[in-house]
Amino acid sequence: MKKSTFYYLVIFVFASAFLIISACVKEGPEGPAGPQGPTGPQGPQGEPGINGQDGTASCILCHDNSETIRSKSIQWEASVHATGGNFERNGTDCAPCHTSQGFKERIATGAQTTANVISDPTPPNCYTCHKIHTDYTTSDWDRTTTDAVTFWINDTSHDFGKGNICAQCHQARIPDPQPTATAAANDSVTITSPYWGIHHGPQGVMLAGTGGVEFTGSLTYTNSAHTAVVTDACVTCHMADAYGTQAGGHTMNMTYLYHGQEKLNDAACKTCHTDVSTDIDNVHAELDPIFQSLKVALAQRGVLDTTSMHPVPKKMKEIEAGAILNLLFFEEDRSEGVHNTDYAKALLQNSLEAVNALK
Repeated sequence: MKKSTFYYLVIFVFASAFLIISACVKEGPEGPAGPQGPTGPQGPQGEPGINGQDGTASCILCHDNSETIRSKSIQWEASVHATGGNFERNGTDCAPCHTSQGFKERIATGAQTTANVISDPTPPNCYTCHKIHTDYTTSDWDRTTTDAVTFWINDTSHDFGKGNICAQCHQARIPDPQPTATAAANDSVTITSPYWGIHHGPQGVMLAGTGGVEFTGSLTYTNSAHTAVVTDACVTCHMADAYGTQAGGHTMNMTYLYHGQEKLNDAACKTCHTDVSTDIDNVHAELDPIFQSLKVALAQRGVLDTTSMHPVPKKMKEIEAGAILNLLFFEEDRSEGVHNTDYAKALLQNSLEAVNALK
């Protein structure tokens, strides 16, 4: 039966309406997620990886239960480095020697001061002198510096071997004003502080035979055998075999008490000396009278306070100031001439002669 035109018209109208209605209907919100399906079967095991390294392998190089670290640490704990209490001097001028952080900064930069005050300072310790926990091998025991020392006071250099690290701090400061050995009899300087001088601990320059005001006199300036013969300087004698925590090793002390009597830790000295105590006594007996005579001469001139062993702040002759500097140099060295007998004797004797020649 043939469909009429009207039939097709109706079909077209309904189809168009459906399309228009479908286009106008907006998509509704997404429905909630359905429940998670069951876990699938486990996949095949992968290839084995490379075996790791023992986490303690590098630590054991040093931490090996030999008690080596412990013995060094308890010696250090009894040393003046640990107990002296001077590491609170953490200002930029003092920190390079009085604090561990300041020392390491100075070695790294070459400057004589730190850039800033050191916060939370620590005293000289293992990390000061050794490269502790740098690469976690036995090279961590290497010293933080092995360079020869250039002295602040006169810009000369000396190589103390292993003792270089000690002499970086155990040296003289530049005094202000700085007397000269060529001063005329009437030349004068003004000392403004009783603490004027070359500071404490100038052992490095004394041992090297330099740093004093070398007046011309009856003695020439030479060095005793310690300067050339003792290869590693401070380390050889002061860090010889330890006597417990009293002397030697990392205590760096030279004497200890034995049944109430002070004894010399002469473990290293015996290499060269057959009677160490007698040799030391002879040095003291030879140099102390000159020291005392110079002290009296300066006190009589009114330029030295012998009670405090400080200069009297005032205007004085430059030769007097130079003699005071040499006197304090000898005293602050604290070996009473043992470190460098010949040089110390020449400083004292020629200073005494120069002072006595003044009017």
